[in-house]
Amino acid sequence: MLIGDIDIHPLTDGTFRASPGYFGDHARPEGHDDLFAHDGMAWLPIGCFLVRTGERTILVDAGMGPRMRDDGPRRLLVGGQLLLGLRAVGVRTGDVTDIVCTHLHADHCGWLFDAQARPVFPHAEIWFGAPDWAHFVMGPEAWMFDHIRHGLRTAEAAGTRLRLVAEDTTVAPGVDVTMTPGHLSVIVSSRDRRILLLGDAIVCPVQLDEPTWHSIGDVDPVLARRVRERLFRELEDPDTLGAGAHFPELRFGRVLAAQGRRWLT
Repeated sequence: MLIGDIDIHPLTDGTFRASPGYFGDHARPEGHDDLFAHDGMAWLPIGCFLVRTGERTILVDAGMGPRMRDDGPRRLLVGGQLLLGLRAVGVRTGDVTDIVCTHLHADHCGWLFDAQARPVFPHAEIWFGAPDWAHFVMGPEAWMFDHIRHGLRTAEAAGTRLRLVAEDTTVAPGVDVTMTPGHLSVIVSSRDRRILLLGDAIVCPVQLDEPTWHSIGDVDPVLARRVRERLFRELEDPDTLGAGAHFPELRFGRVLAAQGRRWLT
């Protein structure tokens, strides 16, 4: 995807398998056979986005890393492919200047540090929401790998590399971070066109048709639903496209509102 002078390349770190129950106990597969096409399961990517401007090479989300998490029928995550994808598009780990983690769930920050808590991307500044520091790094939140937590604490103690975001912020010309409560989204804009990189603010476009379907990561489902609705309204703009970290095949799309709202890729 080329937005003016900025190149955006979707990359997958692996597979996220979800049952309808991932979206809530009330979620049912009927009417969504295309999504739950494989033995009643949705097979979604663990997505990242490489954003290349004139001077910066920015990675939005850092995948699961070479790890697996099995939560039974509701959710299975298997990572490990991000570095291969970067090499395929000619990017080395030392080329990445910035990493924006939309939030610090394990499947969005898994490549920040290796098993010895050493930086995988040695020259990159790491951007994430300031509230995530207390919740994931210093708090009791369990779903962060220990080596990632240790690496973040070491970087903080050294006073280097970490950029905690508490308000809408510019990462690079044409690349801005906007606060979505409990979360960050990234806006890439150039020549009157915009791309929204949504992280998990919208987990899957099916939530346009099923607004009560939420993610098991939504701490406040009511607030999360309001945020999703605001973002879907933004995506009604014909010059704005969007994609989330787990959108099927990481396809960009927008909301077509002319004859009943529907997702258009």
